[in-house]
Amino acid sequence: MDVPEAADVCGRVMDEVGGAVVADREFLERVTLGVLARGHVLLEDVPGTGKTLTARAFASALGLAFSRIQFTPDLLPTDVTGTNVFDEREGTFEFAPGPIFANVVLADEINRAPPKTQAALLEAMEEGQVTVDGETHQLPEPFYVIATQNPVESEGAFPLPEAQLDRFVVKSSIGYPDADGEVELLRRRAGRVEQSPSVERVLDETSVLELRETPETVRMDDDLLEYVADLARATREDRRVEVGVSPRGTQRLFEAARAQAVIRGREFVTPDDVKTVAEPVLAHRLVLTPDATVDAILKRKVIREVLERVPVPTIAEEAGA
Repeated sequence: MDVPEAADVCGRVMDEVGGAVVADREFLERVTLGVLARGHVLLEDVPGTGKTLTARAFASALGLAFSRIQFTPDLLPTDVTGTNVFDEREGTFEFAPGPIFANVVLADEINRAPPKTQAALLEAMEEGQVTVDGETHQLPEPFYVIATQNPVESEGAFPLPEAQLDRFVVKSSIGYPDADGEVELLRRRAGRVEQSPSVERVLDETSVLELRETPETVRMDDDLLEYVADLARATREDRRVEVGVSPRGTQRLFEAARAQAVIRGREFVTPDDVKTVAEPVLAHRLVLTPDATVDAILKRKVIREVLERVPVPTIAEEAGA
């Protein structure tokens, strides 16, 4: 699948999802970035804003198998990955796959589960496999996690470990709709019998795999590679930051910028692509100092100020064409 075709497909997927979810285009692009960049997406918002509907809608539009895992304080790791079950007739143990064995997995309210269960997702998200009783089982391809979490200030919610946050290529939020958006939500509900809207399939499993390969053909000039690295290093040198962006985060910024170029229908990356995805890709990876936390410094503000400080390379777009 070439870049123009991929851009058209991404547009049709977002159009289809946008017909079910009242959200701005920027939010839909960020979720699509996770698909293109072969990563995972974390959505943080208060209940009732459409996080679960977003995950279901994307799975339907992509034509992929969908599974939902409701994370609760008593959820066990084997409830996620699956377990070995004894077959009395055969006298052997047989692996019973858990709900994580799907193409699109909704990890709903992930920060309500204990850390041990949250950690059960780490191997799956990074390696595309799970290990149960010493035996490794491959997950289906493509594999895409959309995790949702309530704000940490909510009752019964706990912060995700930094190691797990680092596995998400993008963190975003839907937010409340504006006045027109809320009226549109009601208008759509009045126009159908079912409570939840339906979403038509745009792609299938094979097409999604081809789509995810497209960003690998997008070119990024050396000046931009240095720019991406400079942004990551600048977060580590900021006095408000205790732990800056990891090398994994640097690579995710590179991958997300190429995916952003695909969405824009270009075969090369521009500085604007990097700047567009920097905040949703990098902000959640920062660990602020205790003083910055007490002062209520926002991580996204740190990234915005880093973007203002780091010199932007001048690259003529026609040079990349």
